[in-house]
Amino acid sequence: MNRNDLITPEGTRDLLFDECLARREAEQKLNALFSGLGYSEVVTPGIEFYDLFSSSTRHFRQENMYKLVDSKGRIIVMRPDSTIPIARLAATRLKDAQFPLRLFYNQSVYENNTLLKGRSDEVVQAGIELLGGEIVYRSDLEVLTTAAEALAGFDNDNFRLEIGHIGYFKELVHKLDADDSVKEEIRTLISTKNFPVLNDVLNEFGDNKVANALRQLPRLFGGADVLDKAAELYNDDDINSILEYLRKVYTKLCEVGYEGKISLDLGIVSHIDYYTGIVFRGYLSNIGEAVLKGGRYDKLVGELGRDCNAVGFGVNVDSAARHMILQGTNTAGKRSGVIVFGEKGFEVQAVAYVHKLVKNGEKAENSLFDSLDETIEHAKQNGISKVVVVGLEKKEISL
Repeated sequence: MNRNDLITPEGTRDLLFDECLARREAEQKLNALFSGLGYSEVVTPGIEFYDLFSSSTRHFRQENMYKLVDSKGRIIVMRPDSTIPIARLAATRLKDAQFPLRLFYNQSVYENNTLLKGRSDEVVQAGIELLGGEIVYRSDLEVLTTAAEALAGFDNDNFRLEIGHIGYFKELVHKLDADDSVKEEIRTLISTKNFPVLNDVLNEFGDNKVANALRQLPRLFGGADVLDKAAELYNDDDINSILEYLRKVYTKLCEVGYEGKISLDLGIVSHIDYYTGIVFRGYLSNIGEAVLKGGRYDKLVGELGRDCNAVGFGVNVDSAARHMILQGTNTAGKRSGVIVFGEKGFEVQAVAYVHKLVKNGEKAENSLFDSLDETIEHAKQNGISKVVVVGLEKKEISL
């Protein structure tokens, strides 16, 4: 027997019983929220052309993508992201649809995380994309409040939503006299809060306001005072406009009831380069990494043929489900409340009676044992409270 017959590929795992139920429950919570807000579900292919994810702004590292070759020798990849395919969909099959377009999805994404042990390479994501909202402020508030409600649906008391703006980082790094590879390195170091190496890289640019602001960027998180600190580090008209917009959004979200659940973090600088405005991440108390990620990407759909504003987010459904299991808030997978034993000659009638119970909304199980005693013992061991015997007469035994 081949050793690989008994294991799954690295970065994947089997889900059992309660894990499956928790995933379905998490999906149902999100689907109900999104559809209730007027979003329509779409599904994109699990495989896409490599080219879709390889432009300068739609860049995913090729070593992180699972790649295949189709029958014509073209490179295709297993979908590493849902936003870009939905942008393609909006620019092609939905090119004549009226804006705003409210779309939601629930599908798997695939990323090769060989160097990041413990990360899943296959993740079920559910999220929304709001395309074409002319008033950016209104769209941002809709999506941010929906993100907060998505998190609250899993743990109303212990979620956290962190909000930033990619424009602050982009304005600063644009003023730095550095090539693209160095700028990308700085982005990564800020994102991982690797202060020592970040300082070493920025020291090469001397003691100036831009380098100093970038050096402090990973520390700029908290309440509204973060915006004052950021303005002191560096300010011009563009940066002041970004900071004031963030203040406006943060203040409004606090006013409508999210105070204490939201914070600001100017160090959110995702490696995904299609973001153009607000960026945000959501956390649940039992999960050590972001469960929700999103932001504004106003140029992405235009690159594919249809100009429009856009903002959205995705939820890691598996992480949300794991949080519910750890919290004990998921609906437990209940065993059957009834087991039906068919006496000899009444086996088919017993199965038919099981189906009748199920149609009436009960959870019922057909006994595969040869005797009533074995059936009763099985019921006791599995918490089944009632045995129904189907024979010349039907009788019930309560346990």
